[in-house]
Amino acid sequence: MSKRLIVGALALSCAAFPVLAQTAAAPASGMSSSSDMGMKMADTATVKLKFVTVKPADVMSSKLIGTTVYNNKKETVGEIEDLVIENGKTVTGVIVSVGGFLGMGESYVVLDPSTIAVSHKDGKWATYVDTDKETLKSAPTFKYSKNKM
Repeated sequence: MSKRLIVGALALSCAAFPVLAQTAAAPASGMSSSSDMGMKMADTATVKLKFVTVKPADVMSSKLIGTTVYNNKKETVGEIEDLVIENGKTVTGVIVSVGGFLGMGESYVVLDPSTIAVSHKDGKWATYVDTDKETLKSAPTFKYSKNKM
């Protein structure tokens, strides 16, 4: 197993991993501090700008979106379409398109990030799940139209 595959798998091994910054403990007064908020829906920003450091084991969403999903038999079972970010700070799901051909007849399923292994080998990104095509085709489907803002 390559070192990059291990690093990628570790990066996604948590059920939820931070997108922006770790949540800080709430102040004793019970009020939320600005550091425990993730991205939020608003027309103006109300939290002072902060910067974060990207760690070597961090995986960028731009590298994951569009990545082919393989099973352990190296069969193509889908493609990563999107990420679910809970409360603007934690990735809680990976949306994968399954089935279909050339965009026709495909459906979407949401996978727990901890069940996905990420590989970066010879300049190519790939993801792996321990399943088969039939299991993904019969999984509960996700519909974008129900969740658009």
